Amino acid sequence: MATLSTSSLLWIHSPKPISPKLALFTATRFFTPKKSSSIVMAAPPATTATEVVPAIIVGGGRVGKALQDMGKGDDLLVKRGEAVPLDFEGPILVCTRNDDLEAVLEATPKSRWNDLVFFQNGMLEPWLQSKGLNDAEQVLAYFAVAKLGEPPIDGKTDTNPEGLTAAYGKWASAIATRLNAGGLSCKVLDKEAFQKQMLEKLIWICAFMLVGARHPGATVGVAEKEYRSEVSSLIAELASAAAAEKGITFEEAMEDRLCAYSRAVAHFPTAVKEVKNCSSSGGMDGSTQSLRRQLLRENQIHVLCIQHGSKS
Repeated sequence: MATLSTSSLLWIHSPKPISPKLALFTATRFFTPKKSSSIVMAAPPATTATEVVPAIIVGGGRVGKALQDMGKGDDLLVKRGEAVPLDFEGPILVCTRNDDLEAVLEATPKSRWNDLVFFQNGMLEPWLQSKGLNDAEQVLAYFAVAKLGEPPIDGKTDTNPEGLTAAYGKWASAIATRLNAGGLSCKVLDKEAFQKQMLEKLIWICAFMLVGARHPGATVGVAEKEYRSEVSSLIAELASAAAAEKGITFEEAMEDRLCAYSRAVAHFPTAVKEVKNCSSSGGMDGSTQSLRRQLLRENQIHVLCIQHGSKS
């Protein structure tokens, strides 16, 4: 698996190997635009009369600090290596790197695991299930925090001007209220709608970051404008694999939605780093070695881009 990064955003890899058809890159602070008809509730980006529920915030980085700033001053910030207290009620907002999640669980009393809310993006499902967290709460944070302490910028596109930050789970409404207090939009989705939106986000990252890496110096906007055919091929390939593996049907016009988001964040740079070594025979060493043949057969463009990298 790979960790994708830009100079302003941090991209994270999934903590566990996943199905070969879903060997997608994962990330934290970008979003994929998508409309869904399975919305349980949509909260407008405005401060409501409902008070923000105090929360434990695990991780003092850009997202964690932004969430703390949206509160009333009664949140508890837990930093790396610190234990999550047992006697602090409310949601536990996990804003760490994906590869820190094991440590977060170890530092959290098991009786509080059902209050964990994961802000990481990506295919966390296999890892969550391995921990018995089959209905773990998640947030797709479709906003960008450029620097620590700066206010977040809501991600909106010309196809989804309402914004697409989404939450799922029992604390979803409380998360929406907190984000509204910070001037951000948030939708509360059911599990199926949330999963589809999550997968589209992964596909966006895979397609645009890889195409950008093949053309050094290309921003997200340049990838969308000048290398659209490459982007289109990757989107089609990955969407087909994801739909077949998960047994879902994506809404039409996925490519249009993904390209609309790219225009909204056109100035962001693209990069791929920390990719597992790819052997000359096409396999990917390390944790993904067992995926070699199926990856090559079903995601040929994707794998070749990883293997050969920049065209230069």
